[in-house]
Amino acid sequence: MMETGTGKTYTYTKTIFELNKLYGIFKFIVIVPTLSIKAGTIDFLRGASSREHFKEQYDKTINLHIVESKKTKKGKSYIPTAISSFVEAGKFDKSQIQVMIINAGMINSDTMSKSFDSNLMDEYSVPFEAIAATAPFVIIDEPHKFTKANKTWENIQKLTGQYIIRYGATFPEKEIKVKNFLGKEDKVIVKDYHNLVYQLSSVDSFNRNLVKGVIGHITEFENGKDTIVEFLGSDGTEAKFELREGITKVTKKTFTLIDKASLVTIHPAMTDLLIDKLNRSVVILSNGLELKKGDKINPFSYDQTLQETMLRKTIKNHFKLEKELLTRDVRIKPLTLFFIDNIEEYRADKGKEDGYIKKTIEALIKAEIIELLKDETCVSYKEYLEKSLKDISLTHGGYFSKDNSDSDEKIAKEVEEILHDKQSMLSLDNPRRFIFSKWTLREGWDNPNVFQICKLRSSGSETSKLQEVGRGLRLPVNEFGNRVKDEQFYLNYYVDFTEASFIDNLITEINSKSGAISIEINHLELDANMIQLITGRYPITEEELLDTMDSKDLITRTNKFKENGYEYVKNNYPLIFEGVNSNKVRIANDVKKKITIRQEKYPELKELWEQLNSRVILEYKVKDENEFKKTLIQFLTTIKMGQVNRVQNKIVKLVIEDNLAIKDEVLSLVNTEDSRLTTMKYSDFVKQLAVLMNVNIGTLHDSITQSNININDYLNSTTIRIIKSGFDNYLMYNSINNFTIGYQKVTNTVHPTKITNDSGQVLSSINAGDVGVINSEAKVADNYFFNELYFDSSLEKSNIITNIEEVIVFTKIPKNSIKIPIAGGKSYSPDFAYVIKHKDGKQNLHFVVETKNIDEQGLRDEEKIKIEYAKKFFGDAVKIEFRTQFSNDKMLELIKKIYV
Repeated sequence: MMETGTGKTYTYTKTIFELNKLYGIFKFIVIVPTLSIKAGTIDFLRGASSREHFKEQYDKTINLHIVESKKTKKGKSYIPTAISSFVEAGKFDKSQIQVMIINAGMINSDTMSKSFDSNLMDEYSVPFEAIAATAPFVIIDEPHKFTKANKTWENIQKLTGQYIIRYGATFPEKEIKVKNFLGKEDKVIVKDYHNLVYQLSSVDSFNRNLVKGVIGHITEFENGKDTIVEFLGSDGTEAKFELREGITKVTKKTFTLIDKASLVTIHPAMTDLLIDKLNRSVVILSNGLELKKGDKINPFSYDQTLQETMLRKTIKNHFKLEKELLTRDVRIKPLTLFFIDNIEEYRADKGKEDGYIKKTIEALIKAEIIELLKDETCVSYKEYLEKSLKDISLTHGGYFSKDNSDSDEKIAKEVEEILHDKQSMLSLDNPRRFIFSKWTLREGWDNPNVFQICKLRSSGSETSKLQEVGRGLRLPVNEFGNRVKDEQFYLNYYVDFTEASFIDNLITEINSKSGAISIEINHLELDANMIQLITGRYPITEEELLDTMDSKDLITRTNKFKENGYEYVKNNYPLIFEGVNSNKVRIANDVKKKITIRQEKYPELKELWEQLNSRVILEYKVKDENEFKKTLIQFLTTIKMGQVNRVQNKIVKLVIEDNLAIKDEVLSLVNTEDSRLTTMKYSDFVKQLAVLMNVNIGTLHDSITQSNININDYLNSTTIRIIKSGFDNYLMYNSINNFTIGYQKVTNTVHPTKITNDSGQVLSSINAGDVGVINSEAKVADNYFFNELYFDSSLEKSNIITNIEEVIVFTKIPKNSIKIPIAGGKSYSPDFAYVIKHKDGKQNLHFVVETKNIDEQGLRDEEKIKIEYAKKFFGDAVKIEFRTQFSNDKMLELIKKIYV
């Protein structure tokens, strides 16, 4: 048993030479699970440095026999050449050891068990029988892939090896029965080592400096770090988002938004953010931020995605490492590995524009190289940077499964280099230092000079954390191909906050696999096992513990955990969880619920509803371009360059103390240096900004120049979004005072709406989530438009259940159905619409209400300004009374104020 990255291939190769030296064994079969591992094994055994190394030690070489799958041809059939040469190789050639390499697929193929027309050793026509006659030693790589219950293990027995020696970091498991410290019989899962000859544990490998150390970089938002909005995807008409809140107890809500909808529906902090465009693959927000499936933003800081921040951080740190390692006397070339899940973001199909990741990393790489070249004095490193700058596309490459069928020569070269030509990858004549893949390099591929791994997407599974970091744990080699063992190196591993427990999980796995604490914790009840663990590690008696849990209403009479009970134990008694295996929890998605419409009430609501759904645009009545330029200059002078990055990075180092893996001090660093970055020409910057802001490019250029802002150090896409977002806010706050604002009706088309079809007929039901996320069995008012009670606040609930005699019909306005245009490209959505009997009986009174479940003093400035726009909208274009309802306002009182 040898942990990942500690040299299993080298060790079993040395085993082969030692067995030959001591006992004369000269026929070995190496069985690997996959073709990628097979390729890596062949590269090692054929490599010049390893051949020279073993030739020098043992004065012998290995003769490889590689069994490949081949299409059969009609006519006489022959046993595969590799099998023939292996079987017939004689023991009289003292200078070579015969090694056959075969993968699991070939072991299980018909080729191995069928009878051929030719015989080997004048006796055997079946490959299994011929190989068995040589009495080989069998070596198995990655034994967890060969459990004794599967077909492959059964076929391996047909080789009748003298010995089977398994080398791996992970082994199959089996269930055994043991008695615990309470005398009860428990079922325990243990590794099925069979006969454990040698163990190099995780703790040993880190402790002896046989692998790199690990530093975890967890990228998270500075504010509201426990709140995240993830874009789940789009069907081209609607975009789906998930809001996740909380740390110990995470709540999740799903929202579906249409084009031009406000993201305030998802979170109140996103009041000034809209969906500007959407299609099946991306959503573009009103601040210019482009979201692809899986992208995450924080409601309090949505100028950039975590993905963009992680790209910047990883590339910046790579060049910091590279400068250090390539300006040494004996140089070491570092590599960085990125894992992504959307291939199109990196490698677009032929004829299509480059993906977002490719464009972004090339801009970032170019910017970093230009900055380094300004003051680099090391001649060799300067030449390497200059060579890289000539063709940035050569600095990175990728391997994805679809590449196997790609005919592009450049891609084929990338794949060949990444998978099979380790020497080329490490050559200082080769500018490639960034590698992109979709988890396909996780097993069977390694390069010792991977110093950074960046997971731009979660692996989406409970994969071994040691296996994930294993691609970069091996000690590096220098420019002469020699392993560097005399100093401490670190693998930098970048994840986002959704994997903040990455280091904790890695430490748990290291300790449990190394024979440290390994305990199963019952997460359903406070059982005798848990009580004994807590009282044994903390100064508390059993009685005191039970009293505490009971007084806090965390357990039932039978000690079953109530809501938050298990979380309380985890937070207050963390020592008992060291080395504990994590539990898997699955949450099924709820089926979409419907809310039914009282269709008979629609005729009374129809006139108001159609008025509310009038299509209008907001007009800015500015005197002339010079007047607008003054406004733009005033805004630009308020921008503080450099304050564009509101994301922080936590750094956690894994260290070994007293044969136990633990975390070192956590450093929380707020990224400020990343904001000062130039990745585009000024002309391109101004063009993109002008298009996004919808302003004249000449006016924009003059305004930037006259405002005297230091724009040249911040020519990047993030700055564009910051200025666009800032200007939208500036317009919202200042337009009413600075310009004449008006609303102009643009079409007479009203239907379909959220509650009607194309023909204007009322629907029978709509999604309940469009009306409210909270459900109650309470009875709704008789004059309410819907049958069931769904609401978003206690104030809304009170409105919906209250019967008011003067009201003919009223409705909660479904989300994203009514949008009042506001300066800066934003919109505003009211909550309730009422049709009220007029006192004179001749006409009905139309009343629209925005509910704010806070007192009036707590209303934010931006909400106040939006209400002013709403008043103007309802006062001018649509002739509807508008009011804002605060927490202490009763709906009846508001209606009485306008009831005349």
